[in-house]
Amino acid sequence: MLSAFSRKHEFEADSYAAEQSSAQALIDGLVSMYRDNANTLTPDALYSAFHHSHPPASVRIAHLSAKL
Repeated sequence: MLSAFSRKHEFEADSYAAEQSSAQALIDGLVSMYRDNANTLTPDALYSAFHHSHPPASVRIAHLSAKL
């Protein structure tokens, strides 16, 4: 349950950052961060929903892309 609140706050933070800066720069940063850390951009959705406190990068990128 706390993961859901954390993911909600992450979307809010992404939205705020996109308004204050460049959504494309944030997308580029996310991709770079995941690449550098050798993480997958598309984890299993069910696993991610239960175990990750942040939304998957692909979902965050889609959210930010809507702000371009």
